Amino acid sequence: MSGHSKWSTIKHKKGAADAKRGILFTKLAREIMVAARNGDPNPDMNFRLRLAIDNAKSQNMPKDNIDRAVARGSGIGGDAVVLEEISYEAYGPGGAGIIIQALTDNRNRTAAEVRAKITRAGGNLAGSGAVAWNFENKGLITVEVEDGDPDDIALEIVDAGAEDVEVDGALVQVTAPYEEFASVKSSVEALDGVKVESGDVALVPTTLVPLDDQGALQTLRLLDALEELDDVSKVYSNGDFSDEALARFAGD
Repeated sequence: MSGHSKWSTIKHKKGAADAKRGILFTKLAREIMVAARNGDPNPDMNFRLRLAIDNAKSQNMPKDNIDRAVARGSGIGGDAVVLEEISYEAYGPGGAGIIIQALTDNRNRTAAEVRAKITRAGGNLAGSGAVAWNFENKGLITVEVEDGDPDDIALEIVDAGAEDVEVDGALVQVTAPYEEFASVKSSVEALDGVKVESGDVALVPTTLVPLDDQGALQTLRLLDALEELDDVSKVYSNGDFSDEALARFAGD
């Protein structure tokens, strides 16, 4: 399983903590606003917006909040909010690459907050392209199997065009080619006995950086700290996290 897939699975299991911190709905709303601003406000005509809305619904975001985010993003009612998309590249304390994607109305504030988290953890910011070359755009879908054998479901998902699947208990992590993501996601949604927990375009590493247990744990804690920032929407890493380090982090 790729470093990003492992991280996504752990974040899914720890997701309730985000909701308790009051961060999750803010991030979901920002994703919806940017998607609505950069395309058609009708999700049937805007795949990115449909993904953002689907993810918001999967996290039980109220419909009124979703509709308000779409309206604000598209400028309906004179309540438009301009958010800038920014990406930062860095190296974590164990040497693994990290990409931080942010949506912000104040790039100076966001840059300062991201830099502070990375520096405090023992990492450092990198120049543009220093890390990004090692990542590819993929579709990433998290599926919860509610009825049936997860291994059998995984085989059906492969037949639907998935590039890779990983089974972790009742969860199936699906990687799809970027160009075929929409069709794979629709096929997965049509399967019986499954619930799509999330589906989005993600940066998946082509090679992983081995980390010892200490470096892995420090990097995981840094990724978590970065995702806690209000302006940060997504965080990716090419760290190779051992099962032991993931288990320790999940128990934090």
